Amino acid sequence: MLCIGLRPNIDKDCRALILGSMPGVKSLEAQQYYAHPQNRFWPMMAHLLGEALPSAYEERLAMLLRHHIALWDSIGSCEREGSLDSAIRNEQGNDFAALLQEYPGIRAIYFNGGKSAQAFKRYNKALLARPDIAFHAMPSTSPANARWRLPMLEAAWRKALTESGILCYTENKI
Repeated sequence: MLCIGLRPNIDKDCRALILGSMPGVKSLEAQQYYAHPQNRFWPMMAHLLGEALPSAYEERLAMLLRHHIALWDSIGSCEREGSLDSAIRNEQGNDFAALLQEYPGIRAIYFNGGKSAQAFKRYNKALLARPDIAFHAMPSTSPANARWRLPMLEAAWRKALTESGILCYTENKI
């Protein structure tokens, strides 16, 4: 089955970019990032950002933008049966050179899972040498990554987002 990714959620104020690999079946059907009800991305991000989890998808996207966080995927299109990253075939990467030229404020890129990092590295070797952008391989929020419970995911993501200056974390804040 041919899968075509979603458009980036980004604006000129974004300083961070979170990249998935390719949205799963439920996300593509809904045309929404992380639409699978068991994916931990949205609850984790709301908690890390100190906000209540919005119920409406557009409000979730707006929450990220308020915190200068963009969202997209490393893969623009592929063939895949089901939702597992391991089933991805004939992938085509997204055009990050153009994206970063249009949005030069991006200073950190976070890969939500190994396949996202792998695909980005395959198609963007020159970008990896940019000293003005920090790259972070993060544990996946997918329900397929069951060994990482939500508190473990939050701790890993909080550490990386804080080190890059995206979060201003204190023990009393969250």
